[in-house]
Amino acid sequence: MTYPTPSRRKVSSALLPVATAALATGIFVADILTPVGVAVAGLYVVVVLLATRFLRPRGVVLVAAGCAVLAVVSFILARPSGLEAEEGAVNALISIAAIAVTTFLALRGKAAEVRLRDQASLLDLTHDTIFVRGMDDVITYWNRGAAELYGWPAEDAVGKVSHQLMQTTFPAPLEEINAELLRAGRWEGELIHTKRDATRVTVSSRWSLQRDRQGRPAMILETNNDITERKQAEYLTGQVFEISPDWMSIVGRDYRYQRVNPVLERAWGTPAERIVGTHVADLMGTERFEQTSKPNLDRCFAGEDVTFSGWIPSHRGRRYLAVSYSPLRPHSERVEAALVITRDLTDHMLASEALRAAQADLAHVNRVATMGQLTASIAHEVNQPIAAAVINAQAAMRWLGSDPPNLDEVREALGRAIDSGRRAGDVIGRIRAVVSKAPPRTSRFDLNEAASDVIALTRSEALKHGVSVQARLATDLPSVDGDRVQLQQVILNLIMNAIEAMSGADDGPRELWLSTETDAAGGVRVAVRDSGPGLDAKSAARLFEAFYTTKPEGMGMGLAICRSIVEEHGGRLWASANEPRGAVFQLTLPAERAEADPAEHAGQMPA
Repeated sequence: MTYPTPSRRKVSSALLPVATAALATGIFVADILTPVGVAVAGLYVVVVLLATRFLRPRGVVLVAAGCAVLAVVSFILARPSGLEAEEGAVNALISIAAIAVTTFLALRGKAAEVRLRDQASLLDLTHDTIFVRGMDDVITYWNRGAAELYGWPAEDAVGKVSHQLMQTTFPAPLEEINAELLRAGRWEGELIHTKRDATRVTVSSRWSLQRDRQGRPAMILETNNDITERKQAEYLTGQVFEISPDWMSIVGRDYRYQRVNPVLERAWGTPAERIVGTHVADLMGTERFEQTSKPNLDRCFAGEDVTFSGWIPSHRGRRYLAVSYSPLRPHSERVEAALVITRDLTDHMLASEALRAAQADLAHVNRVATMGQLTASIAHEVNQPIAAAVINAQAAMRWLGSDPPNLDEVREALGRAIDSGRRAGDVIGRIRAVVSKAPPRTSRFDLNEAASDVIALTRSEALKHGVSVQARLATDLPSVDGDRVQLQQVILNLIMNAIEAMSGADDGPRELWLSTETDAAGGVRVAVRDSGPGLDAKSAARLFEAFYTTKPEGMGMGLAICRSIVEEHGGRLWASANEPRGAVFQLTLPAERAEADPAEHAGQMPA
């Protein structure tokens, strides 16, 4: 049904009452002047019909009653007699009956029209685009949602051919769509429309066929929902899925592949059309599926994001893979599928291992170079107990040569010789521990004990340069996880740097403090303070840069290696000014390091 536009309604509301009143007056005058035998009063039905266009039902009844009264009055004023009176009375009664029947039918039709208008106003409340078109595709109704989406108001759209107005692009020939509509009474699909501003919009369209009482096709109700943004998102998602360098797949709750990307095709050497619909176990093997993929998929289907990584043997050899399972909920809160993304990090991990090996070699070179600086001090440290052992051995020989031999003195001298030999062995053992080239070993150890060994190694070097070394080690210090040798190297570098910095100072005491304590996070803090010249602003900003050095013979790698070692242990190393003079280098280490990836993940091929 076509409804008058607002502008037409305004014109009608202004002119119809005047025209209706004029018509009623004309009929009344004509009825008086016309011979009684002519039923002019029957024309009052036109007045009633016009009244229904602008009056409520009660007003229409009043107009009808007025028309009936006018018919009677005109009969009386005509003053017929004889047969004319009888004929005029019959015509008047017929006219009044016609007026009554017309009023009844008009009010009934008006009520139906009001119902239709109310129903149409309800359609204006929805955000969906709804319009009605005839079998010739001419638009007969256009709701507010259609006007908002496409840009044409109802007065511009009604009467136009819908497919021409919106330049519709169909997913199939229109003849096939109409045939489906006539056969099933409905059709659903996606259409592309052009709006008034020439922009394109993709809609999910539903057509419903309305038939008349004879069963013939009468009109089509079309409902459209704007899915442009969703289609763009699907397109972009599809593009990411297709061009991603990672293996990507979608696995349904039945553990069957719903979609795979080209990278996964190449990885398995199988076309996508053969993988899609295949059970995961059929592709990767039942044992691996049950051990790894199924538990992870089940956790994902329960709504959990699952990730793991590790070295995994595959049909392409040993690979390091990082795998994530993400739940997909396309239509409801229930997880319908899992997005599985696998990234091959083999080259990265191999390069990282090679870099770590190179760093270990460089750290070893640095340790050896540092120990080379301590050659004289180490020689002194070793010579002292050796010389003492020789002297005590000579004394024992003399006591044995006495007559009689003094065995008690011999025993004491040999004991002192043994103690001296052990002290020499301890020094050599500490040197070997520091300069040894061994793969990193993570263990739990006492950092106070490790620091004490380093202090013992550097004692003679400090005395040679007139440096007083003081240690303040916390008694309740927690153990740390890490490589003992590497962390000793850090402390050794910091102590040697401090001694060297103070060796050139001419005034003031030369003091070095090494302290340990538990920090606020429950980890361990180590501080090495000196009373040297301190740090200038320019060098402080670049202290830890590789190859940066203020020493003529330096390589500029010591502090860079130290920071790398500390950060590898999950800690931090930094420098600041000491008060009242000198510098302080501090490092922190966590009491417990994060666990590595669970071992059970290794050795399995992900879905």
